[in-house]
Amino acid sequence: MNGLELKIATAIVLFIAFSMGWFVHWAVHRFVRVGDGDMSDLDTMAQQMHDAEEQRDEAITYYQQRESEMTNQQAQTEAELKAAMEGLREARHEAEELRAYIERQNAE
Repeated sequence: MNGLELKIATAIVLFIAFSMGWFVHWAVHRFVRVGDGDMSDLDTMAQQMHDAEEQRDEAITYYQQRESEMTNQQAQTEAELKAAMEGLREARHEAEELRAYIERQNAE
């Protein structure tokens, strides 16, 4: 094979490689391309996703506020319970003292 034949063979191989690359590029873009109908569907889905995220954020905020309110209410209830238990303890102690006083008075 002389130099001219080598150059022609190389040119043919490069042209075939270029043609195959161009065809693959065209085929990929042809199948990957998004149509107008698909774009409107994607826009609708994006809007729905945005709305859902806003609703999720609102729900999280609501539940955080509600949790805060419930925590405060629980703390108040526990404080009231503690005060009631302390008052009951004092009342029992006073009742015991009164019983002891009455028993001493009856014993005399």
